[in-house]
Amino acid sequence: MKHKKGFYVNYIKRPQDLILTLIALIIISPILLVVAIMVRFKLGSPVLFTQERPGMNGEIFKIYKFRTMTDEKDENGELFPDSIRLTKFGRFLRSTSLDELPELWNIIRGEMAIVGPRPLLNQYLPLYSEYQKRRHEMRPGLSGHAQINGRNAISWDDKFKLDVDYVNNVSFIGDWKIIFLTFKMVFMREGISSNTSVTMEPFKGSQQEV
Repeated sequence: MKHKKGFYVNYIKRPQDLILTLIALIIISPILLVVAIMVRFKLGSPVLFTQERPGMNGEIFKIYKFRTMTDEKDENGELFPDSIRLTKFGRFLRSTSLDELPELWNIIRGEMAIVGPRPLLNQYLPLYSEYQKRRHEMRPGLSGHAQINGRNAISWDDKFKLDVDYVNNVSFIGDWKIIFLTFKMVFMREGISSNTSVTMEPFKGSQQEV
């Protein structure tokens, strides 16, 4: 069953995102400049990490983040694992979510929203069940329902359930609750990593249907 968009989604959510993002960019522009300079000094070029991700209706877009890893390679020219390339400075950027700030540009462009299911990797698209695919009925978000309920510390099945719950119940009050709780999560630095990975273990598909 497709999500039926209501008045909030049709007429308020996108203009609200645009206004809030423009205000945020004006306020935090000095922070963006400082972080960009530090990334260039500590990690080198490029300052920004870009990667293609699926957005609303599965349409592919390019996401922007501050770089958090080095380009260190082994003797065969292969990149070292993330756990080795992720520096102390990179961990700081991730734990404070400063690496996510360039995604504000994705919001301006209309590819993302302030709140919505987080954009995952293209390689996961063929692995989704019909239920899990419903996360793409909304624009992906800078933060989301799963991010305030465990982030990378919860299972994939739980994460997808929270994403679809958001799609089914999106509301003005719900979005503002997620925004405020996101600030709390960032301040407390909760759920940044899973128990066995620096971020989250790769998704390999699930047999669970809800």
